[in-house]
Amino acid sequence: MRLDELTAAEVPGLRAVSPTPDPVELTGLAYDSRHVQAGTLFFCVAGYRRDGHDFAAGAVAAGAAGLVVERPLGLGVPELLVESSRAAMGPIAARFYGEPTSELRVVGVTGTNGKTTTTHLVRALLEAGGERCGLLGTVESQVAGIRRPATRTTPEAIDLQADFRAMLDGGERYCAMEVSSHALALGRADAVCFSAAVFTNLTQDHLDFHDTMEDYFQAKRLLFVPGTPAAKSAVVNAATGGSTGEVAGAGAAPGVAVVNLDDPYGRRLAAELDDVVTFALDADADYCARDVRTDLAGSHFELQTPAGARTLSLPLPGRFNVSNALGALAATHALGADLDTLVAALERGVRVPGRVEPVEEGQGFAVLVDYAHTPDSLRNVLSTAHEVGHGRVICVFGAGGDRDRGKRPLMGEIGARLADVLLVTSDNPRSEDPEAIIAEIMAGASSAPRPPGAPPVAAEVDRRVAIERAVALAERGDVLVIAGKGHEQGQELAGGVKVPFDDVTVAREALRTGTRVG
Repeated sequence: MRLDELTAAEVPGLRAVSPTPDPVELTGLAYDSRHVQAGTLFFCVAGYRRDGHDFAAGAVAAGAAGLVVERPLGLGVPELLVESSRAAMGPIAARFYGEPTSELRVVGVTGTNGKTTTTHLVRALLEAGGERCGLLGTVESQVAGIRRPATRTTPEAIDLQADFRAMLDGGERYCAMEVSSHALALGRADAVCFSAAVFTNLTQDHLDFHDTMEDYFQAKRLLFVPGTPAAKSAVVNAATGGSTGEVAGAGAAPGVAVVNLDDPYGRRLAAELDDVVTFALDADADYCARDVRTDLAGSHFELQTPAGARTLSLPLPGRFNVSNALGALAATHALGADLDTLVAALERGVRVPGRVEPVEEGQGFAVLVDYAHTPDSLRNVLSTAHEVGHGRVICVFGAGGDRDRGKRPLMGEIGARLADVLLVTSDNPRSEDPEAIIAEIMAGASSAPRPPGAPPVAAEVDRRVAIERAVALAERGDVLVIAGKGHEQGQELAGGVKVPFDDVTVAREALRTGTRVG
């Protein structure tokens, strides 16, 4: 595509193009100067630690054919002067890749908890109906049949649009994707035409990025109510300290909006929307689950839908997973999938790595690895452990460094109140002192009432040792929950160091080498 063809389109906040470009053929787009090749259009994005404008000269030296800038640089190549380089990325990338989501039907899932499970379920349900569906999320991406580890929940706008194009070219007609609040606030999802959007819930998390829960909600709301550029700017500036200037709106509202009425923020969002599709376990909604029973093998309930009722056995334990299944079913059914095909697919089951993932080595107790890393998700998984087990609930968890500190004592209180045996340990300490993080968790734990006869909450900074101790303590009928890291394959330490670590592997090794009850 030629540069003048891009500038002929509506570019958010475009103020000038200088010098007036001769026809220049663009070969690619980049926001990282290390990825610039001959013919690349380079976006000078002002980040938290580095400013892309400082790398523009290097990009030109590497062959950049043009620059997207927020201030004139005069480096001898055409410059698109915009209010926000970040805001311009999505719409320009969408045009460069041929507006892929005008054909690809994208189902976006947002919320604090449940995004990963819901997107995996959406993909499985669509494929059960004969549709090919890509996947973008926290655990992995599946693009044109190729699986790869995910680097962030929602890719940057350029990478995202490139993935959409690759999906279409590879024969996929749907995409199930997680949409993070960061992505919405920073414009990564701008210019995506969502065929459907699902809101799972909103509970405390990411308050290191969003100042308040209201700011957090307003970011999530952008997926459903894109609003004006000024409204979008208010959300972005709240998250970034006001450094991004005026930005574009997030585009059109989704074709179908699917919202969880069990969640107070969901009820608030649904009240704003026209023609909303709702789901719930504990409220009246379009898609409901009644008489929910759950055990280690899964959940059983009566499904009520606009197309009739069904009895359903879901091979995923926990009420929260029933909610995830309802959201996925509501979205895919609203998009035209056959209800009986969807129910049969749910009953066949989908195993999501690190989401209530069982570890089985012949022991007489259950071991579950889960990504629960927020107060609400920890409460959910521990409550489920009580529902499905016959003995004690043992829990190992920590909290990530350089992230929302306010949730640490809340998680400590929940863990101490709901676990019969609690070991507080490290998660991904990053640049923080692991023992200082544990101390903040323990402060919350000390305020909680303990189950009758429960031992004092213990701390063990070494996560491997903590898991080994928990396995050694477990007895027949107990449920051991290892929470916080789930699918993650490494532990992030100071200085950006990442060492291999997998909760499932460590638990399996402890079960094989330790003394097993059963």
